[in-house]
Amino acid sequence: METRQRYKTIWLSDIHLGFKDCRADYLLDFLNSVECETLYLVGDIVDLWALKRSFFWPASHYDVVRALFAKASSGTRLVYIPGNHDEPLRDYVGHILGPIEIKREAIHTTLNGKRLLMFHGDCLDEHIRLRKWEHLVGDVAYDFLLFLNRWANVLRNRFGHNYWSLATYIKQRIPNARNVISVFEEAAVKEASRRGLDGVICGHIHQPALKNIKGLMYCNDGDWIENCTLLGETYQGNLELVQWTEHQTLLQSMADNGGPAKAQLLPLRRAG
Repeated sequence: METRQRYKTIWLSDIHLGFKDCRADYLLDFLNSVECETLYLVGDIVDLWALKRSFFWPASHYDVVRALFAKASSGTRLVYIPGNHDEPLRDYVGHILGPIEIKREAIHTTLNGKRLLMFHGDCLDEHIRLRKWEHLVGDVAYDFLLFLNRWANVLRNRFGHNYWSLATYIKQRIPNARNVISVFEEAAVKEASRRGLDGVICGHIHQPALKNIKGLMYCNDGDWIENCTLLGETYQGNLELVQWTEHQTLLQSMADNGGPAKAQLLPLRRAG
């Protein structure tokens, strides 16, 4: 009999269905291996920007949508918080699309009573204050990074190696990129603090993280373009940042009382 890993709550964002670099294969394996009570989709699930440039919708992307609806049909609460790449769905905030609730943002209360603000994260772009030319250069450079990432992993796969994000490796070594990430993280927890909440859960910047910033919990569930990561809340009251590729790796965990994050790099058992 198949056994599935169970979480109380799961957060996914920045899947970018309709974009050629979406790792739908890994996401499908995850969705078919895990169960939860509530699944939050924290923006950029469908990449309408990419679909407008060039239509791309392989069978695996359709299968992801079907798997999400199957979870909702089997009793999982599904909440969709649109991002900037699927912004038109914000017109339906407050409505229910089939089994899916559409919200602009939300507040999640953890098992230990911590209240966490949830939004995609593009609302914080004004804090980064990049000039227009920097945005353009950044878009071109990021597309090139994804091109390198794609072909690096084609070669790695050919030689029997697991997935590895070259894009993230390079990005983390560019001082300006690190500064942008830091500014974004501090702006996110500042907004949670302004509202009297205990922390924030977001996506947007494709930089998974689980940490304590100025006494508040900062949780970024990452993406399925570069990192293939998710955030999960266990029934023991912990938050876990997990990478799901050929092997499942627990990157960081944090007691949901806001205790310090600790990188563990422990492999998780594959369901099945």
